[in-house]
Amino acid sequence: MIELREIGRTYLRPNGERVEALRGVTLRIERGEFVAVVGTSGSGKSTLMNVLGLLDRPDEGSYWLNGHDVARLPVDEQAALRNKRIGFVFQSFHLLPRATALENVELPLLYSDRASLDGLGRRALEAVGLADRMSHRPSELSGGQQQRVAIARALVNEPDVLLADEPTGNLDARTALEILDVLSALNAAGRTVVLVTHDASLAARCGRVAELQDGRLVRDERAALVAGAAR
Repeated sequence: MIELREIGRTYLRPNGERVEALRGVTLRIERGEFVAVVGTSGSGKSTLMNVLGLLDRPDEGSYWLNGHDVARLPVDEQAALRNKRIGFVFQSFHLLPRATALENVELPLLYSDRASLDGLGRRALEAVGLADRMSHRPSELSGGQQQRVAIARALVNEPDVLLADEPTGNLDARTALEILDVLSALNAAGRTVVLVTHDASLAARCGRVAELQDGRLVRDERAALVAGAAR
């Protein structure tokens, strides 16, 4: 489903210094996988997530999504593809304070070209266990519930892949596990999930762990090895 081939991304600091955020990253993710991307601050995790989400263009290599090389599509085509195929969840919830949970979830549908939008927002909230909170505003919800709304918003267009960048970073340990349970349930239902996290215990519960170090992919382990390393 996702294939990165020798991806490189370099930035220039204001002083002219070159920073190689990604160096020759090759990674293949199959449909229905749950992959955790880990690494220390500055390892390239967020840059990799931005490339996967078509928010940033690599300088080198190619990015194949569902059999199409998408890295160098025109900006408007990337935006349309992003809206249809990719869902985003971030550390900050980014909810509109005066909008209800349902209204927040339905925001991406404003840019949708689907023939019918009826029920999509409600189904997304039901999928994250918030069927009874649709009319609540963010201030009436706990942190964990707000993140569930954010996940539902990412799901409302029924994307192929869900990209979650430190989605538990603002939550306590118990609530973080609850959010991981939500992501795991979505994955069990067939959704492809890529999770960026600094929490090794959360990463160990994913089916696969990919580790970045200085912009390079230095580890890529499947479930059995991950579980063994966690013990």
